[in-house]
Amino acid sequence: MAIDEATRAEILRLFRVEGWPVGTTARQLGLHHSTVTRALQTDPTAAQDRPPRPKMIDPYLPFVTQTLARWPDLCASRLYQMVRERGYPGGQDHFRHQVALLRPRRPSEAFLRLRFLPGEQAQVDWAEFGRVTIGQGTRRLMAFVMTLSHSRQMFLRFYLDAQMSSFLHGHVAAFHAFMGVPRTALYDNLKSVVQERHGSAVVYNRTFISFFRHYAFEPRVAAPYRGNEKGRVERSVRFIRESFFAARAWRDIDELNQQASAWTGGYAADRQWPNDRTRRVREVFAEEQGSLIALPGTDYPVDDQIPVTIDKTCFARYDGNDYSVPHTYARRALLLSASLTTVRILDGSQVVASHARSFDVGAEIEDPAHTEALQATKRGARRGRAQSRLIRAAPSVERLLVGAAERGDNIGSIVVALLTLLERYGGPALEQAVVTALERGVPHPNAVRIALTDQSTEPPPVPVTITDPTLRDLTVRSHDLADYDGLAGDTDPGDTGS
Repeated sequence: MAIDEATRAEILRLFRVEGWPVGTTARQLGLHHSTVTRALQTDPTAAQDRPPRPKMIDPYLPFVTQTLARWPDLCASRLYQMVRERGYPGGQDHFRHQVALLRPRRPSEAFLRLRFLPGEQAQVDWAEFGRVTIGQGTRRLMAFVMTLSHSRQMFLRFYLDAQMSSFLHGHVAAFHAFMGVPRTALYDNLKSVVQERHGSAVVYNRTFISFFRHYAFEPRVAAPYRGNEKGRVERSVRFIRESFFAARAWRDIDELNQQASAWTGGYAADRQWPNDRTRRVREVFAEEQGSLIALPGTDYPVDDQIPVTIDKTCFARYDGNDYSVPHTYARRALLLSASLTTVRILDGSQVVASHARSFDVGAEIEDPAHTEALQATKRGARRGRAQSRLIRAAPSVERLLVGAAERGDNIGSIVVALLTLLERYGGPALEQAVVTALERGVPHPNAVRIALTDQSTEPPPVPVTITDPTLRDLTVRSHDLADYDGLAGDTDPGDTGS
């Protein structure tokens, strides 16, 4: 804490004239004791007036300084154990403070200002921007960032994971946005890039080797714990956090990526070029494009392809979700191909199922045609599938069905009634109504229906005004139902039913 000259003079007066110790002076002036100590140490007359008080560590200072000179990175906890074995009676916290003052300081490292030729290098990195809730699952929101080292033009695309397919998709999208490929690309020690590393020897990921061969660029990996080597992309990530993502509203990841594309091509491209403040990044990037490697005729296939075994319920699992296939492929080994939007299951080159990709967790994505074909071959499957559909949409339905079975109610009619409510009100509203019915102790569709009516936000019915006087004054008499009772009891005694 910095103090003014008046406060410093007051500290010296209280110390020399009044004889106040450091602790008393600090309390009375509202300062930290270290601030008072530094003020006294900077005044030579104060040091002459009162000799320094001996410290517990003084007899051990030669041992501590010699040990730190030999092992400057030795942690204070280990050094404390060593001096305790030699009789040091003080506490560990005070000892740590003393060691911090005695430890030799490393000289500040100096760095060269790097310059790159047009099209020479791009720097690539992932950055995490919190988490996103999708359905019942939570996904990491990851930003793929590529920055051209010469012009500082950046590419930004958000994904819901950092898998290899997303990593390669980000590269392909960036190359198309730049309309070319840089000659080298610098990475951190990402698993998508580095399979194994021993010092400066790097073994690249096999899939990534095939990728950079296709686009004819050279990958390079920064040294561990040397973030300064890829400072351009690091600064780009900080710039994105502060100038783009902070306080930004977006509905889904597609809208977020649309905003990111507009921002990188607009505001970010209009910023000053660091090497010449009179120029803009946009202008330098336009000049750099001519130095980039031309794009190949075809894009590298970036879809994620994995072998899958179809389970007995005719589903293939991928990324935490299940996708249906025709029942004839149960227990078969197939190939699953997943893009950012579509999941396909293939038998050789034949596509046996295609679904929109879900980023939920634990979801079952079904094709109605697959379900209907399976139901046609299984007796009683319709009721079981209806119950499964209800429980997936509203998990508390399972407890309601158990309670209804204990009461002896007809489960089939209850399932039909709940399906009708599901189609009308939707899963979340049905789940809330079922919970309300269970809390009231009535596991029956009527209680669920009442709860749905109570929580409905629909406007009340509007009264209808009849303007035609002949209809308004019309009197409707109710029919006597005794005639029907007579018909029911009036049977011919001679009628034997033959």
